[in-house]
Amino acid sequence: MPQHFDAVVIGTGQGGSPLAVRLGESGRKTAVIERAAFGGTCVNVGCTPTKSYVASARTAHVARHAAAYGVQVAGPVTVDLAQVKARKDRIIGESRSGVEKWLRGTRNLTVFNGHARFTGPRTLSISGHDGQLIEQIEADEIFINTGTRAVVPPLAGIERIRYYTNASLLELTELPEHLAIVGGSYIALEFAQVFRRFGSRVTVLVRGERLLAREDADFAQAVQAVLEREGVSFRFGAQPQRVEPLAGDGVRIGFEGGEAALEASHLLFATGRKPNTDDLGLAAAGIDTDRHGMIAVDGALRTQAPGVWAIGDVNGRGAFTHTSYDDYQIVAANLFDGGARSADTRIMAYAVFVDPPLARVGLSETEVRASGRPALIATMPMTRVGRARERGETDGFMKVLVDAQSKQILGAAILGIEGDEAIHTFIDIMAAGAPYPTLQYAMHIHPTISELVPTLLDRLKPLQ
Repeated sequence: MPQHFDAVVIGTGQGGSPLAVRLGESGRKTAVIERAAFGGTCVNVGCTPTKSYVASARTAHVARHAAAYGVQVAGPVTVDLAQVKARKDRIIGESRSGVEKWLRGTRNLTVFNGHARFTGPRTLSISGHDGQLIEQIEADEIFINTGTRAVVPPLAGIERIRYYTNASLLELTELPEHLAIVGGSYIALEFAQVFRRFGSRVTVLVRGERLLAREDADFAQAVQAVLEREGVSFRFGAQPQRVEPLAGDGVRIGFEGGEAALEASHLLFATGRKPNTDDLGLAAAGIDTDRHGMIAVDGALRTQAPGVWAIGDVNGRGAFTHTSYDDYQIVAANLFDGGARSADTRIMAYAVFVDPPLARVGLSETEVRASGRPALIATMPMTRVGRARERGETDGFMKVLVDAQSKQILGAAILGIEGDEAIHTFIDIMAAGAPYPTLQYAMHIHPTISELVPTLLDRLKPLQ
């Protein structure tokens, strides 16, 4: 007979781990199942390792420009990728072991290492890496938190070359001589700047005609200008069609339309991610997925199957660590605190961690224009910000849009130093449902980036 649990969590990502702990601490007999590394994408191949690389790359960049600040650095600045990786691995190891220790030390919580598959509406089999059955379990409540993985396009010749994804590129110990990156969104751009600052030649291959297709064109162009100034090359309208191996790990990339081929020492695919739902046996639970493999959920993150929820990247409600954690908070509030929270009312916010970062909350200018509503808009260059001038980092600008009638902030974005922190002034006001004068009349600390937000709002004018 299957072992019975009150609740089961599949996956230990940023939503799954705290939910499993909360379930166990609530008195429910709970199981958590992890088939790979504890902590999910963020800890192991996402935010934690990539932002440690961003930090190393920024250190190299600042050192190379130290003379502009009156600081002399003797000799050329070089990067030892093996040491960068070792630092990253230490940070990951601490986080990963911390998550595992937290889970294993929680009362009423049993940890299984294995792969879970549905065998019925609320029954699961757990198998090891060798495919052997470890356990069969059943539960009253099941929470799916299995995350996503990188998409690799089916190019002709792909099976003959060595290529990299965001995960495998982080295992290199020697710098690529020439890194080609397929993709034009945040993962591609973060890696492009990082490896250029490390010392690699970098070429980014973009299928469309500009970067960051979901962003306003002015922000995309500004990001491109920063990266080009640092030596990153771009090829737009580039649609890879075939690949073939060269000496070592090298690759020749051929394109549609007879465009000249590109040769590179390393090839990274940053062309999107797909959910880890194809081997969960969802059909046995009566759960459908869309054409992308995402699990449909309602605002409370419940699937179509009674007693089954899906949180994190697999539900298509957001592909970020913070949205996954917010999913946990929504489920926890509704299950344990008598709440009625819903993802339907969530205000989307995110950042692209290039340097300087691009951070956004709510609607873009493009989206506001498409809505046809009367709105106000204001922009301000970072050259107006004392903190940016003092730091010698004045790239970028701020933008905000508000509803002309309700005075509610519709959206805001900051491309600039510490913009990923300053954006929270907008996030919090929007979450509170307060009109923009609440922020406009606030007194902020000088000298900071956020102190110019009220000044930005002083510049509001009708959106033409």
